Amino acid sequence: QVQLVESGGGLVQPGGSLKLSCGASENIFNFNTMGWYRQAAGKERDFVARINVPGGKTFYADSVKGRFIIYRDGSKNTVNLQMNSLKPEDSAVYFCSANQLSGTYWGQGTQVTVSS
Repeated sequence: QVQLVESGGGLVQPGGSLKLSCGASENIFNFNTMGWYRQAAGKERDFVARINVPGGKTFYADSVKGRFIIYRDGSKNTVNLQMNSLKPEDSAVYFCSANQLSGTYWGQGTQVTVSS
């Protein structure tokens, strides 16, 4: 069973930065895509960013384009989300996902709160 573990969430002031990491229980290059989604209180889970793991092509939600960067680190077996210029509306639980032929897997989520 694939396990994904997110880390790096926390409280940050508006305009600040955070880096989220997603570690996997198997080699990340076994996955077709890995991505980040977020769910604010009382709202649905929304797409944030995705990376095609073999080729490295990235995709972003319009709301984070130009502020967030998703990238893979093969040496640490992680997919990371660098979040810059954070806004209060970025506050949410952030979930890592990984997709392969056998299915889609999710982490337990990490809370990000942007507040002064």
